[in-house]
Amino acid sequence: MKRQNVRTLALIVCTFTYLLVGAAVFDALESKEETSEKKNLEERRYELMTKYNLSEKKYEELELVVLKLKPHQAGVQWRFAGSFYFAITVITTIGYGHAAPSTDGGKIFCMFYALLGIPLTLVMFQSMGERINTFVKYLLHRIKKCLRMKHTEVSMANMVIIGFFSCISTLCIGAAAFSYYEDWTFFHAYYYCFITLTTIGFGDYVALQKHDALQKNPHYVAFSFVYILTGLTVIGAFLNLVVLRFMTMNSEDEKRDAEQKALLRRNGQTTIRTTETSGNFRNMYAEVLHFHSMCSCLWYKSREKLHYSIPMIIPRDISTSDTCIEQSDASPNRLPETFTNGCVCNLHRSTISSVSTGLHSLSALKGFTKRRSSV
Repeated sequence: MKRQNVRTLALIVCTFTYLLVGAAVFDALESKEETSEKKNLEERRYELMTKYNLSEKKYEELELVVLKLKPHQAGVQWRFAGSFYFAITVITTIGYGHAAPSTDGGKIFCMFYALLGIPLTLVMFQSMGERINTFVKYLLHRIKKCLRMKHTEVSMANMVIIGFFSCISTLCIGAAAFSYYEDWTFFHAYYYCFITLTTIGFGDYVALQKHDALQKNPHYVAFSFVYILTGLTVIGAFLNLVVLRFMTMNSEDEKRDAEQKALLRRNGQTTIRTTETSGNFRNMYAEVLHFHSMCSCLWYKSREKLHYSIPMIIPRDISTSDTCIEQSDASPNRLPETFTNGCVCNLHRSTISSVSTGLHSLSALKGFTKRRSSV
């Protein structure tokens, strides 16, 4: 199975396993609280209906009016400031749900606006994140150089650590500001910043929804817009550093496989010709190795000839191995003389009856030792 398919199947299994684990944890943490809260609300609803003598129909009508009035607590939502806020939540896919177009024309425009704006925004944040990572890498390299550190190269671990602490700092700054402006606890403000900058956007906490903030507090409105866009850029830089490398692994593997197939097709004929030539040389070498009743000198000279003619076929330990016949000092049988050409075969018939890739000894020549490298 291809590596890309294995990776995809592993990711699918891991994702569904992660979903099952998350569902089990949320069930254990939230189900009892939900049941208890629903019971309390039902009791409160019955008390109000009894106190104000409301029928079921009138109470549902009053409930609907209250729900529709909730978005207007921040003032007029569809002036320029509110519309700009809504546009940010659309193209960044935050989608708080605090406001939504009510006219058919607004809904149609919202669909086309998101269709173009979401890809544009994703590409923009990815590009900005890449530029930020490049600048941080250059800056960190210069700092290491100024400090005269031994290793000035910026590793992946350095960038991940810096990106992680940048994200934490951005969330803490936003939490401090929104806890001040919105009268939230620091934990709830931090939760809001995390849900916003990860573009989850539940809508349970939404900034700029109190005391006509969109019209009466322009500084806070400006800060909120800048913070959301800047925070998304920082988060995008970190995701570009960590996540996108894994997202492009399949495409890189596919490209590598295509290049290898093209290279194999391009070199196919050359490989076939080279294989045929190599086979001819190997056959020649096999013939030399396996002929019978040959002189030791002829064996040595044949190897030397093959070594210089086909050095890529014969291993070095064979072609450069030396057959050396030495006279043993401990042997009582000494040869009276040797011929001027150095061949001892005329004195005694060679006992090498079969030359092969194994090691053989000159057992019949008493007092002589033959050394040959392992083939």
